[in-house]
Amino acid sequence: MIKNEREMRNKGLIIPALIFIFLLTACSEKPKRLPFIGNFDLEYKKVDGKTIVDTVYPTIPNFSYLNEDSVIVTNKTYKNKVWVAEFFFATCPTICPIMNTQLKNLNRETKQYAEHIQYLSFTINPSNDKPSILKNYRKTHGIEAKNWAFLTGDEAATHRLGIENFQIFAGRDDEAAGGYAHSGAFSLIDKSGYVRGVYAVTNFDGTVNKNEYKRLKKELIELLKYEYNIEK
Repeated sequence: MIKNEREMRNKGLIIPALIFIFLLTACSEKPKRLPFIGNFDLEYKKVDGKTIVDTVYPTIPNFSYLNEDSVIVTNKTYKNKVWVAEFFFATCPTICPIMNTQLKNLNRETKQYAEHIQYLSFTINPSNDKPSILKNYRKTHGIEAKNWAFLTGDEAATHRLGIENFQIFAGRDDEAAGGYAHSGAFSLIDKSGYVRGVYAVTNFDGTVNKNEYKRLKKELIELLKYEYNIEK
């Protein structure tokens, strides 16, 4: 009887201890690295007589734009920062204001990381969206963030940049409201210029995909914390 009681008591101590170790391990496990997004190439090379295949993903190409203050900016202007990018236009009567509200929310909810994040809003209608228009757009929509730039430049190049590089559709469409059609998604770009995620936060009917917004916020923070060791 005494032996059985001792065994039961030991089991009663061992099981909670095992559960605690399991939970501790699960909580300390780092999230997996975010994937790389985009059309990739395969690079073959010989190493010690063996053929090694590397997957090569594209980075955002060099660009040059005017910001809302009429200052020329390039990729280098925003180097060593993680980017969250959108493609929009100032006279958009449908989803653009909703998209920018979501970016304002994201900026506010991640303000402790602000020095490491750069928001980029590329206009797809530069013939109208001159720097002064973009500056007024910022003011009208209450956007005061210093780490958020509104950019205007060559229209065709911008459309290609969105579609081919940022993985976001943007283009002219005479049947669309405002004369342009574009995705309500945001792209997440790492410090090396690789696209690491695309998030369809705003639907074409003007509704917000809350799950996609949460995923963007979560993966933005994970990228900063677990790939760049930025702790706040």
